[in-house]
Amino acid sequence: MIPSLTSLFNQLKELLEMIALTKYSLALLGFVGLCVARTDNGAQRPLKDEGPQDEELERKWGTDWGFSGIATFGHLPHVRCLTNPQYPFDIGIIGVPFDTATSYRPGARFGPRSIRAASARHITSRGFHTHAGVNPYESWAHIIDCGDIPVTPFDNAVALTMMTEAFLELGGRATAFSSNDKAGKPLPRIPKLLTLGGDHLVALPALRALRKIHGQPMALLHFDSHLDTLRPDTYPSAWESEQTKYNHGTVFWQASKEGLLHNSSCVHAGINTRLSGVSWDDFVDDDRQGFLRIPADAIEEIGAKGIIDMIMSRMGEDIPVYLSLDIDVLDPAFAPGTGAPEPGGWTTRELVKIIKGLRKLNIVGADIVEVAPAYDSAGSDTAFVAGGLAYEIITNMVKQGAMTMDQDTAVRVEVKTEL
Repeated sequence: MIPSLTSLFNQLKELLEMIALTKYSLALLGFVGLCVARTDNGAQRPLKDEGPQDEELERKWGTDWGFSGIATFGHLPHVRCLTNPQYPFDIGIIGVPFDTATSYRPGARFGPRSIRAASARHITSRGFHTHAGVNPYESWAHIIDCGDIPVTPFDNAVALTMMTEAFLELGGRATAFSSNDKAGKPLPRIPKLLTLGGDHLVALPALRALRKIHGQPMALLHFDSHLDTLRPDTYPSAWESEQTKYNHGTVFWQASKEGLLHNSSCVHAGINTRLSGVSWDDFVDDDRQGFLRIPADAIEEIGAKGIIDMIMSRMGEDIPVYLSLDIDVLDPAFAPGTGAPEPGGWTTRELVKIIKGLRKLNIVGADIVEVAPAYDSAGSDTAFVAGGLAYEIITNMVKQGAMTMDQDTAVRVEVKTEL
């Protein structure tokens, strides 16, 4: 009886070994099949060559509604530009989630994310601008969302260094489009950045970078209720450090001190603020820094056209301009979601009309700052306004770029736009 049990055991053992071998063989065959199904560049392809091609897949699934897709600005392609230098662009949207230089309500570090979400209605296929006669997303410029600069929230000195190096890195990239000017000379291949802030200190590293890239100071067009040219000692405190000198109220005082601004061409527009102390000293300091001030209530006397004329007369069409837009230039009725709201500001329609009238400015960089969604309305009104203003600024960049091109290129651009 014992031999028969041993024989049975051995048979069972052989059967189990055969089953295990079959499992391993199938697994090996499956692995080999997957390897064979990969192309030389590592991209997986179907095991069979049947089915729709890439163009058909793009046709069927490559579009989004305003409420679908990942939240990039205006559904633009997203590239993490700082780590992917091989992707050229003409205009880049870059977020700077930084707000540790505010003097009142923080929260603007969430501004880039909220503006992107609110820009979801800006589908590129419905981007034709009836005033400018161009769809900026489908014209000559390759426009992408470059993601964010991962700014540290723990050390403002390090944060400023990070932002400056990031702006220098991106500003030194190749552009996607090349052209000659009207005299037949090649146009400079320098990409433009629209920064989504972040508090207003983000403008300082942007100006530092542009000063190096363009080799000259910038003319600053500054839309804001506040001057932001305050001396650091304007903020009363017995506790001072090197970093207390750098905040969103001293940003352009620092820029002037560093020689970043063209001191006979800069403009504040929409000023609607109280001053320090018991005198006009803030205005006196501002005058020394070479700014023209246009108060918010001037629009009641000279209208939007009068303000446009003042800006163009001061800045001209040739000098490189950095446009910095603090959302609190608008009345809180239109932009409540900000750190330092000032009642009595402009309406959204007034500001949009002014920006539309500045198409001939040579804007080489811009920002929209101080959007703080924690204080916004339930419907994210401030973020929607910021997204719309960003669209206007991008349109100006595209339109101005087309105006500098030679005739043959301008014709090709116009044909492409009409398509």
